[in-house]
Amino acid sequence: MADERAEQDIGMDSTALYREETFTDRRVGTLQRLTPVDRNGNPDPSRPILYVGQTQVLTPAGALPLSFEVAAKSLEEAVQNFGAHAEQALTNTMKRLEELRREAASSIIVPGSAPPGGGIKMR
Repeated sequence: MADERAEQDIGMDSTALYREETFTDRRVGTLQRLTPVDRNGNPDPSRPILYVGQTQVLTPAGALPLSFEVAAKSLEEAVQNFGAHAEQALTNTMKRLEELRREAASSIIVPGSAPPGGGIKMR
């Protein structure tokens, strides 16, 4: 039964298909235009076209990839909005990394104390 469920989980949804087109300035990043299509590959005007930006920023730990949705009605508007959305994605990512750092720091186990959840018990 678990195998049947796993098989269903990896199937594609024919009602949620998109055609991908990639645009790049070969300098800052890329934009993907996701055009909704029906199960036959024909445009589906009942769903909106989506734009997804991708770029990376250099950090002391190496390149940090960013991927973010860009609110736009056209490719031209998506190109114009790319920078603002990239900055917001970077801000959100840095906040999340700081939260993860704080969580990791607060989970340090002090010698002689029991780890959260009672630890491992041997029989």
